[in-house]
Amino acid sequence: MNNNDTIFALSSGHGKSGVAVIRISGNDLQDFAQKIIGRATLAPRHAYFTNLADNAGEIIDQCVIIYFAAPHSFTGTDVIEIHSHGAPAVINKIFEFLRTHDMRIATPGEFSRRAFYNGKMDLSDVDGLAALLDAETDKQRAAALKSMMGGDGTVYADWRQQMLEISAYAAAMTDYPADDLPANIEHTVHEHIKTLYTAISAALAKYKTARAIRGGVNIVLVGETNVGKSSLFNRIVGANRAIVSDTPGTTRDVVSANLDIDGFLVNMSDTAGIRETTDSVERIGIERTNQEIENADIVLHIITPNGNATPIAPGEILVVNKCDTVDSHNIENAIYVSAKTGAGFDEMMKTLCTRINDITGHGESVLMINARTHDLLATAARELENAMTKSDGDYDILAEHVRYAADAIGKILGTIGTSEILDATFSQLCLGK
Repeated sequence: MNNNDTIFALSSGHGKSGVAVIRISGNDLQDFAQKIIGRATLAPRHAYFTNLADNAGEIIDQCVIIYFAAPHSFTGTDVIEIHSHGAPAVINKIFEFLRTHDMRIATPGEFSRRAFYNGKMDLSDVDGLAALLDAETDKQRAAALKSMMGGDGTVYADWRQQMLEISAYAAAMTDYPADDLPANIEHTVHEHIKTLYTAISAALAKYKTARAIRGGVNIVLVGETNVGKSSLFNRIVGANRAIVSDTPGTTRDVVSANLDIDGFLVNMSDTAGIRETTDSVERIGIERTNQEIENADIVLHIITPNGNATPIAPGEILVVNKCDTVDSHNIENAIYVSAKTGAGFDEMMKTLCTRINDITGHGESVLMINARTHDLLATAARELENAMTKSDGDYDILAEHVRYAADAIGKILGTIGTSEILDATFSQLCLGK
């Protein structure tokens, strides 16, 4: 990949649209911008309305064109944005025109990779950008935006700086007489390591919260056959997604839907009814039900008023469906609902909202930890713990463990990186980013 190439890509959505945005990144693009705009001079960051013409002078489209001079652009290089009509034929014609000027289509994430190399973003910002592009709910948007705008990077950079300072102090303790060092330096160093270890451990403890905000809260409906799970699932998602039938064992596979509850993404799953069966297909469905239960953040255990008093696991929400068929509500700690009439539905949703907010920390600001950053934070925490417990008073060893922890945080930021880490991080982005 040549960072000196001039690259372009469609930064807006594919398909027919009112406006399409085509982004170009490269070095020394001012002359090209002046040519396509038709002006001898132009001001950066000003929008110019022009008839964009090809090399033969034929008008391609009426466009708005903006020139961003380096380093004041997303990538840190010169950038041109062409705002054209969003017809596929127009976009393809502009692409064809750009190729005649020795420009190439960008690879996924290549614009952000250039921004990273030019110091406009660190890898935690890129992770935030990827999360923002995937955001489906308001809580996802807010958390990802904070991360993309440097909130997470500031925390990581501060941790790493403290680790480097601790490592330097520890190394100095082996090189200088005790009289030349600050008083209580040993205690101070250990307290600083302990403070960092506690902070990183607390961040790791909130990994489930960050995962729930970014990936969604997993809610699964479970119960025996014919308790009305599918009917209740359809009412929650507001569509007839699951087949409803009086025949036991109708649902033989997991039926899922994504929805927004109180600003959070929820992955709702209807599952096969649990019972003894000799049907091989239904048994596979029941096995998948058990897998869904293992991966669930919230389990709605559905029973009927006259059904078996099935014991529920700790943390499950007991829901008694078909409450319209009985007069008394005598099962303790249960929510009575009717998928048929909607009775009790508001109470059940209120309980779900409370549980979702508990799981997600009420949307409070947390580090947007993904699988990559989780493993590196775990490494940093482990090395800090080793510094406290395995150095045995040898401050060279202590300094090495703290330095390894700093290296792990550096990999989160991209300060220390490998091509594999960079490729995996930037490949999650689209062409226009």
